[in-house]
Amino acid sequence: MVAPTALDLDALRSFVTGIDLGSFAKAADRLARSPSAVSLQLRKLETQVGRPLTRKSGRGLALTEAGEALLGPARHLLALNDETLARLREPALAGSVRLGLPQDFAETWLPDLLGPFARQHPAVRVDVLVDGNTALLAGFQAGRLDLLLAWDAVAADSGASTAALWPGPAPLARRDLPMAWIGPRDGFVRDPGTPLPLVAFAAPCLFRQAGLRALDGAAIPWRVAFTSPSLSGLWAAVGAGLGIALRVPHGLPPGLRALEPDAANLPALPRIGLALRVSTARRSPALDRLAELLRAAMVPNLFG
Repeated sequence: MVAPTALDLDALRSFVTGIDLGSFAKAADRLARSPSAVSLQLRKLETQVGRPLTRKSGRGLALTEAGEALLGPARHLLALNDETLARLREPALAGSVRLGLPQDFAETWLPDLLGPFARQHPAVRVDVLVDGNTALLAGFQAGRLDLLLAWDAVAADSGASTAALWPGPAPLARRDLPMAWIGPRDGFVRDPGTPLPLVAFAAPCLFRQAGLRALDGAAIPWRVAFTSPSLSGLWAAVGAGLGIALRVPHGLPPGLRALEPDAANLPALPRIGLALRVSTARRSPALDRLAELLRAAMVPNLFG
């Protein structure tokens, strides 16, 4: 009987980090390894699976079929390894953390992040508020939230500065993400003879403001055809053909897609900030640990 091959966890970590960062050179820097060591690890993995895992795609990386098949299990193995070590090494954490975040991420990567955290630290109670940006900001500033992931200023938008939106200490992490017009997967054609129907949250909303400013700048007439306090309500309206929405292209339902502005005769859009902030009033080891997990989750290919 042939003994089973054991995949090298360090090699898997280099592989996953390289894919997340879009470069094995960046992975080497992140993992404090030499580029040659990371290359050797990748070749070892390819030898173990018997097939190439990546291929060149322009100046970046693309996964082969074998690489795509390995990526998910590799993440699971690394998470299980890290969870086990954390449980054995870390002192027991206790207390509570009050987390607020937008609806865009509540049903995508949040369960995968909070599930392992809850298993590692069963004595920590995490209370989560999923709401609109205005409510999240109010809760954070009033001291009702300890940890906040929320939309920040629109890039290059002099009318909505970061300082005005988020007074106080600088964020623990911040990224500028692309906005996109969201329409049905089977396509959307704008009728130049009628106002563009929009599906949006009620004002105030950074996405709504940016979209209306872009449309007004392009002299495109518009009307708000549907408003809803929930993101699922917006997606249902877009899927029903009531109009198009404006969000980041993350976690879209299967029947929707990001529209190409030129193809749909729509204006280009700016980028929007996503900021992670930690309260200074109730700092604790549990809060710091969850904050670090959220910071680490803000990697490029999660948000596009």
